[in-house]
Amino acid sequence: MTANLNTEESFTTLPDERTLTATVVALEEHGFSVEVVDDRGAARDAVLGRIPQGSSVMTNTSVTLQETGIEEAINGSDSSYESARNKMMALDYQTQAQQMKVIAGQADYALGSVHAVTADGALVIASASGSQLAAYAWGAANVIFVAGVQKLVPSLQAAHERIAQHSLKLEDARAQAAYGQHSYIGKLLEIRQELPGRVHLVLIRQHVGF
Repeated sequence: MTANLNTEESFTTLPDERTLTATVVALEEHGFSVEVVDDRGAARDAVLGRIPQGSSVMTNTSVTLQETGIEEAINGSDSSYESARNKMMALDYQTQAQQMKVIAGQADYALGSVHAVTADGALVIASASGSQLAAYAWGAANVIFVAGVQKLVPSLQAAHERIAQHSLKLEDARAQAAYGQHSYIGKLLEIRQELPGRVHLVLIRQHVGF
């Protein structure tokens, strides 16, 4: 990538083909399976095509899952999947929080996005509460991430800069609109190696999510 990492533009610039290809190779060397698709619709089809009907699926909060239609496909009234989110949200957080954590953390499939993908094959995810991180790191039997290729960065330092200087600003605005409260970087998960077959990454050749 040639863009200056200190500029806002660098956080949204799509990588060239050479950078994308090299990153995919690095990811595969670290145990992730990867597919690159052209648009949001193809991403939705790719994700749903990997999940057997009737599976329990947790859609973690993600603008990318919303923009691709994946969230609605899993949690909608005509879904052919068992929505862990719907099951979790039917409980009372004040009295059943631990049960909610179990449901969210141990689905057959955990879906979400990442905030950065490093050139040497690491996935970096930030969270305020950390509610989705346990499933990504260990709890879910299968994890599928979906991300626009603007999230590719050259290094872990660049990943942290992207999260702090770009993703957080947009998430903070979303959180204020949705929940009436500010967001913050409470916890960071860096996945550098995974057993083959557990984590799949769908990269979209478009600017999707943040």
